[in-house]
Amino acid sequence: MSGSQKVTYTPVSSNAAGAKHGNGVEQMNSEEGGTLGFKKSMGLISGCNVCIGTIIGSGIFVSPGGVLKYTGSINLAIIVWIICGLVSAIGAYCYAELGLIIKKSGGDYAYVHYTFGPFIGFVRLWVECVIVRPSLIAIVALTFAKYVTKPFFPECDPPDDPVRILAAICICKDGFHLKMKL
Repeated sequence: MSGSQKVTYTPVSSNAAGAKHGNGVEQMNSEEGGTLGFKKSMGLISGCNVCIGTIIGSGIFVSPGGVLKYTGSINLAIIVWIICGLVSAIGAYCYAELGLIIKKSGGDYAYVHYTFGPFIGFVRLWVECVIVRPSLIAIVALTFAKYVTKPFFPECDPPDDPVRILAAICICKDGFHLKMKL
């Protein structure tokens, strides 16, 4: 942001005086003028989905077989997992350091915007929104659908069509659930 523009986000609380809108946003009345705040509407199921989908991911359910297959032994597979855990911890420490140095909200976007400027930050944000997040959601849904349909096909891999249909139903149901909350 340039100049004297200042954007403030005020958390919406149940005792705040403001006009409610049907889209989950309340117009807050304050001494400085009206600011917008988002209504907190994440429940237990949505919170668990966020944790599983973005923090744990689906890789832990898919990759152990491949690691064991390509390492050839259980001991070497455990060593590979330990090394990968150390690399992940180093990445987490880097993000913690960035969070202490760059005190802006926005995660990756804020770091890229601060480091490379607004254009690269904008491009990175749109790549995240248009390509990365939808791809991750599709991968998590496909992994879930494959594991759910596997008991119906104990002798072989489940066919692609039922897996894809169940994954599409999961994605549409979650999107409908989120739209109903707003």
